Amino acid sequence: MSNAGTMMQIAPNMPLFGGEPERTGPTYRIGYVKGAIGDQARVNQLGTLFANAVFETVGTVWPEHPAQHLDLLFVAVDGSSATQVADATRRLRARAHTPQIVVCLANADAANTRLLAREGAADVLPTPVNDAAFALSIERLLAREDGAELGTPRKPGQVVALLKAGGGVGATALGVQTAMMLAQRRGDATGVCFADFDLQFGTAALYFDVRDALTVSECLPVGEMLEDTQFGTALATHSSGARLLAAPLQLAPLDMLTPNLAEGFINGLKRDFALTVVDLPSVWTIWTYRVLQHCDRIVLVSQLTVPHVHLVRRQLGVLALQRLDHIPLTLVCNALSSEQQKALALKAAQRAIGRDYDHLIPEDRDTMIEAINRGLAVSAVRRGTKLEKAIAQLADLVVADAFAAALKG
Repeated sequence: MSNAGTMMQIAPNMPLFGGEPERTGPTYRIGYVKGAIGDQARVNQLGTLFANAVFETVGTVWPEHPAQHLDLLFVAVDGSSATQVADATRRLRARAHTPQIVVCLANADAANTRLLAREGAADVLPTPVNDAAFALSIERLLAREDGAELGTPRKPGQVVALLKAGGGVGATALGVQTAMMLAQRRGDATGVCFADFDLQFGTAALYFDVRDALTVSECLPVGEMLEDTQFGTALATHSSGARLLAAPLQLAPLDMLTPNLAEGFINGLKRDFALTVVDLPSVWTIWTYRVLQHCDRIVLVSQLTVPHVHLVRRQLGVLALQRLDHIPLTLVCNALSSEQQKALALKAAQRAIGRDYDHLIPEDRDTMIEAINRGLAVSAVRRGTKLEKAIAQLADLVVADAFAAALKG
């Protein structure tokens, strides 16, 4: 190659967290203005995630006429400079169809981000940009370039939302175990995903014992283009086959997500997986309401105590008030023991709620804690338990016709 500068092998189809590429595709060329992506160490780090493409520098400034052989071009723009933003919009309007332009935008705000996207930027990444956000952007845009090989889109998958009647009911552990069991049944990487949207106290990554899982916060820099993210290859895989989108590693503000961002996540996950289990926080927000609007089933998890009975009634009341009571709902009483039933009769609790529990999960603290600590399905810890049988029955209720619908699609 001529004086193209630094080069690195990259592959759009390489799983982001290990594994071999599924196919050998054409060679892609990715250009970048020096400093737009970062230093050479950053380019090297991105290079470990992909193969079968070429990274090359195009100099220190955005070329007026980028080379037509490039598929992507990463450029840097300072959003606080009206001159730079105006120059960027001019170049975007004047460009030919190739290459696709990715703007790494410093001092970004909603106005200049939307302006650049509207004028033709393929992606706008507010700086600082982490490795995961760069990788997701590259993967999505190269998939667009290689659209002819993507095949016919299948029918969108289904979404099951986990709601909690207060804290400490064990909804996350139960949801994780259900996802593991369904993934083992399905037996392929497009089957089941667990998305932990409990932004402040999400623990699903610990329950799966999956390290370095892609988090919700790491996906946000792609902004309104979340829906196009290739979650099918970006998310970490548990030994059961379940995929995981983890909660942020640090406590995050609930308004980190907006309704549009939440909808982008859900649409992308529905595209890539037959079934997605979404773990929601205990509090209601505008974006949790949007998630519930797009789900196919709600699983409301409670325990047999007087406070939880009242909280179940409250949750059911909010669902009705928000006109979400048409969505099929499975009411689960978790960790049910004989001691609890002596203190509060099951029938009395159901009369107070105004409906029966759809499913009862027996208390088996030792088995569940060992499964959580080891990141395994309960069947791998202790076979033939009543807990395993109850989770299998819940899996039947949760999956409904999700897998059948995906196969038909």
